[in-house]
Amino acid sequence: QVQVVESGGGLVQAGESLRLSCTASGLNFDASAMGWFRQAPGKEREGVSCINYSGDSTAYVDSVKGRFTISRDNAKNTLYLQMNSLKPEDTAIYYCAAGSRPAYYSAAYYLTRPGNFYYWGQGTQVTVSS
Repeated sequence: QVQVVESGGGLVQAGESLRLSCTASGLNFDASAMGWFRQAPGKEREGVSCINYSGDSTAYVDSVKGRFTISRDNAKNTLYLQMNSLKPEDTAIYYCAAGSRPAYYSAAYYLTRPGNFYYWGQGTQVTVSS
């Protein structure tokens, strides 16, 4: 049984930082691209950042480039998203996505293709106050 569990969300002020974590079990973690997606109230789900199976390819939506960093530890089956200089417009529920098909494409391929991920976490709320 595959489980994808996010943690690390919370309420912060603009300019502060948060680190999201996602642990995935029951799947071949190091053979899967991983991704972070977010959905704000009244808006469509958006790809925030993706990383390929080995960690040497990453991709970001333009609005977070230079502020967010995605990384993974395949030995711990864990995905991270370091979010710095947070802005009120980053407020959303953040979802971890796992189990990519195909498995070995570059990170940019998955950023706009959430349907290529089979497994999703329950989401973690990030709220940034101004």
